Amino acid sequence: MSRDLNVLGEPLTPCCHDPKTGFYRDGFCRLGPDDVGIHSVCAMVTEAFLAFSRAQGNDLVTPRPDYGFPGLIPGDRWCLCAHRWQEAAQVGLAPPVLLSGTNAKTLEVIPLRTLQQHALDAVH
Repeated sequence: MSRDLNVLGEPLTPCCHDPKTGFYRDGFCRLGPDDVGIHSVCAMVTEAFLAFSRAQGNDLVTPRPDYGFPGLIPGDRWCLCAHRWQEAAQVGLAPPVLLSGTNAKTLEVIPLRTLQQHALDAVH
């Protein structure tokens, strides 16, 4: 179980186990010193976001087994980089987020109010 907190100040819940997400591929949006991309936002990817990410140079659709990456389809949950999610939000393409699975460190990049506006789960 993760000891990290989510953006609501509660224990971080799993983002997704199928496909297995997270920088550490443990299902959680946990962060550590090796995660320079800040993979902290638990999001349900959309077709529009996947296209946006690919246009920015990050193809999240094509499987990369050598990196333990299965490739994503719309509706998959995935720990996204906070800065990429924020870029997508600025152009109206941010995918919905699971607040309970989004790491509290995200708040260093994205305001809670912005995340709440895109929340899949109940907002406290």
